[in-house]
Amino acid sequence: MLNDYNGKAVVITGGTKGIGLATGLAFARQGAHVYLTHAWASADEDEVRKLFTDAGAMEPAIVEADASREDDTDNLLELVAKDHDGVEMFLSNVCVVQITRGFEGFSQRALNKSLEYSAWPMVAYLQQIKKRFGKYPRYTVGTSSDGADHYYQGYELVAISKAVMEVFAQYLVHHLSPEGASINILRTRNVITESALAVHGEEYPDFMRKYGGESHFITCEQVADSILALCSGLLDAMNGQIVNVDKGGAFSDNLMRMYRQREQWGL
Repeated sequence: MLNDYNGKAVVITGGTKGIGLATGLAFARQGAHVYLTHAWASADEDEVRKLFTDAGAMEPAIVEADASREDDTDNLLELVAKDHDGVEMFLSNVCVVQITRGFEGFSQRALNKSLEYSAWPMVAYLQQIKKRFGKYPRYTVGTSSDGADHYYQGYELVAISKAVMEVFAQYLVHHLSPEGASINILRTRNVITESALAVHGEEYPDFMRKYGGESHFITCEQVADSILALCSGLLDAMNGQIVNVDKGGAFSDNLMRMYRQREQWGL
């Protein structure tokens, strides 16, 4: 690490579970003061705080804040402003899963809801952070997936929303990098989270382990370490990038791999 995060503010939406929580812990171990948001009373706050205590890290601020509500974001930033003069790093990590079961399940209302939560908050938070502190975060990272160019059943609306966020990020760099802002997108695949199970079903992990192997999966901690690396100061030449974190799996995950392994499956 080149950058010193000791006592600096890190804001993570959807930060009490999965990738968001793992990222919060990664930055807290570097001394950061982490603000974790959740919505609809979805967090076990005592359990989250215990994880930070066990890691020897500063206790996080856990804030119930709906990423789609401007007043909730204002209240969150007012809390940050009590102890900090800005946000050093912002992770846009909220994803509301609008599950579709075939073309008949598509609706404009569901698409709008997905965009409202999974694409727009990155833009809205940056606008409100600049308004409150007079400057943008030094680093912004958005969590995406490879759903835009790989088919996943029931994932259509999430994939569209993530693709929109990716395009936003690339254009935002054009507008914000002259003010010192770094914005990158991290694409992951096959991270087993509550959202993934909601989309693909409870049997999905076992099926993928059988036919794809354990190496098919990325852990929340591996994603968190990748986000930390993007904000470490070592990769500051990377800006406006969409970075795949998949251990190279996207290249080989095809019928040729299955053909090569056919004997072990009795095919």
